[in-house]
Amino acid sequence: MASHAATPRRGHGRRDDGERGAAVVDFALIGGLLTVVFIAIVQLALVLHVRNTLIDAAASGARYGTLADRDPQDAVGRTEELIRGSLADSYGSDVSVGESTVGGVRTLEVVVRAPLPVIGLIGPAGTMEVRGHAALPS
Repeated sequence: MASHAATPRRGHGRRDDGERGAAVVDFALIGGLLTVVFIAIVQLALVLHVRNTLIDAAASGARYGTLADRDPQDAVGRTEELIRGSLADSYGSDVSVGESTVGGVRTLEVVVRAPLPVIGLIGPAGTMEVRGHAALPS
């Protein structure tokens, strides 16, 4: 009786030579896609952070400008101060103030125009405009 010893067959348990290196290509493709998605999420988070900070500064500036011993120009100064304390100076360079009516109530309106923050050359270009309101005393 011939003994069939366990002799390894050539190529058994290995991938075809045609699939060799496929993992590297898959990693490069998926890695590139995940990098783009990650940068887009970081860009969105940065834009939302700047927008929320500007809205808060505009609203706080408007409330400050409606105090009894303050005038509308004090609202501009306060808004610029809050923005420069939280963000870069360029975000607080275009602040204006005026009166408006919201729901039948006279309000002091602070308008901030600022550039959209971008990461490198990726992201939307342009400016954003936010407004803050506070009721004027009767």
